[in-house]
Amino acid sequence: MPVTSPAKLIDADRLWARHMALARFGAREDGAVDRPALSVTESEARAQLVAWGREVSLSPFTDRMANLFLRLEGRDPSLPPVLAGSHIDSQPTGGKFDGAFGVLAALEAVQAIAAQGGRPLRAIEIVAWTNEEGSRFAPGMSGSEVFTGKKSLDEAYASRDQAGILQGDAVRDVLSRDVDIPLRDSGFPIHAYIEPHIEQGPLLEAAGVPIGIVTGIQGTRRYRVKVTGEAAHAGTAFRAERRDALMAAVRMIAAIDRATLKPDDTKLTVGLFQVTPNAPSVVPSEVLFSIDLRHPENEVVDAMDLRIREIVEAERGPCTVELKQIAHAPSLTFPGEIRSLIVAAAAGEGIPAMDIYSAAGHDSRQLHYVCPTGMIFVPCRGGISHNPAEWAEPAHIAAGAKVLANVIWQLAR
Repeated sequence: MPVTSPAKLIDADRLWARHMALARFGAREDGAVDRPALSVTESEARAQLVAWGREVSLSPFTDRMANLFLRLEGRDPSLPPVLAGSHIDSQPTGGKFDGAFGVLAALEAVQAIAAQGGRPLRAIEIVAWTNEEGSRFAPGMSGSEVFTGKKSLDEAYASRDQAGILQGDAVRDVLSRDVDIPLRDSGFPIHAYIEPHIEQGPLLEAAGVPIGIVTGIQGTRRYRVKVTGEAAHAGTAFRAERRDALMAAVRMIAAIDRATLKPDDTKLTVGLFQVTPNAPSVVPSEVLFSIDLRHPENEVVDAMDLRIREIVEAERGPCTVELKQIAHAPSLTFPGEIRSLIVAAAAGEGIPAMDIYSAAGHDSRQLHYVCPTGMIFVPCRGGISHNPAEWAEPAHIAAGAKVLANVIWQLAR
């Protein structure tokens, strides 16, 4: 008979060793991980995941967005599976744990379930979603968006990276590098989805609590703004006659910054800024910049959306401006029944836990609308993420995997 708590079979040393092994794919000298979505480097990491899965008789599958699944078959294959995982792509200067923890914790949890003997009633699948980060192909979460039907395959394929490569071509390259991984359709029914993740914030560490039960995710809107002026000689063009795209962009950003200072918990980021021709003695003819706006209350995000649109028009001067919203995700609350399962799983192992709200976006946002969904957070040192200094303690990672194992066992049995 199988044991009632697969958490007892979690191997903390194996889980940590896999984190360090996966971090070698895209490792930088400063300790960061640069593993772009749909790159050769990510394909190599993907192959390692498949190899680990096959060692414990998990069956790999993929789909036309290159989402990767590793399946532990259930006693009734016709039932919708339980999914658990996250992503393995990174920011250009990302850390070792963002996304990767969720996939590797799911692998360890499923391995523990398989080792206890017997089979769950329904299948359990580990998933690594394509392009969660959006650092190469914007916006991110394209794998989970296509899977859940929020975005069509053609829409996702049409996105280009800064080198002009189509996301569709990059997906096809990844699929061509896969070895003996069957292709299946996206969008199959799911019984439930659980995503473990580092917090990417300081609250759990400050509270000394190893497990966060995520109550929801704050809303976001993301934009690209293109300001078009006219190139001119820096020494001969009079200021009054210039169509300076950079000066217009700076005015817009400063005004948006002032407008979003209240409420205090509004998050505004301008992380992308490109100037053309970017020459010291030429008046800039074009500027492209990004806006990332986030707040827990949808009303605040919606009101700020209107204000941003007013500002870019008011501050453009003699230039033209094009504002394109590339993503809109309202705030959401995860279902109470899933959160209760996480509470019970942590309590059953004697692991302290607390409720916590996610300030960052995750693939769980997309899955929330198609199946019962929840998230498990573990602390990260100093709340630092998307940074070479990103760090999670081995004991916290193991605790997260233990809670996950018991949750997905309950959901699948």
